[in-house]
Amino acid sequence: MEDGVQSDLSLIRCVGGAEFKQMLAGASWHFETKVEMVNGLNVFPVPDGDTGTNMWLTLKSAVDSLERAGELDLGKAADMAAVGALMGARGNSGVILSQFLRGLARGLSGKESAGIPQLARAFQYGVVMAYRAVTKPVEGTILTVAREMARGGKKASKENPSLVELLEVVVQAGWDALERTTEQLPALKEAGVVDSGGCGFVILFE
Repeated sequence: MEDGVQSDLSLIRCVGGAEFKQMLAGASWHFETKVEMVNGLNVFPVPDGDTGTNMWLTLKSAVDSLERAGELDLGKAADMAAVGALMGARGNSGVILSQFLRGLARGLSGKESAGIPQLARAFQYGVVMAYRAVTKPVEGTILTVAREMARGGKKASKENPSLVELLEVVVQAGWDALERTTEQLPALKEAGVVDSGGCGFVILFE
């Protein structure tokens, strides 16, 4: 990436519908390159090797719904993405991801655009909805990683960061939390891997 472009990105402190659509599209493109890696980590709750595929197809469904739409403000874009993800949700990880997007949309409802503090709060709404999607939440899973990323984002948002700076903190908090999942969940420790859904969630934001 050219220095001038990176410099412009580093100044962004407000996200509208167009930016949100671009961010999700970029996340989907990046995630697709990591699908098999995420699949290879899949040992909990069932070692069926499809967590990455399910998350990517769910994310792609959200992106596809936005691509068919015209110009949207942030609240409407987030809502449309959430509906698209829900309609295309695959597997446990996909359902959790779709519920995260649903919570994110709720936090951004009615907003034409959002600044960093509002985005950080919406992230927390997303985590709450993701937890509600699971009957018996287990530590050491995608939920744990998402929660710690939200905490990192909340703390960072108080320092008036740019969007890039906020996401850097969120992603680092995710990698740190992901590393701890091996010790939190016996199945992961036995296999010597980190949680696949948690890994996928960090990659999405990466």
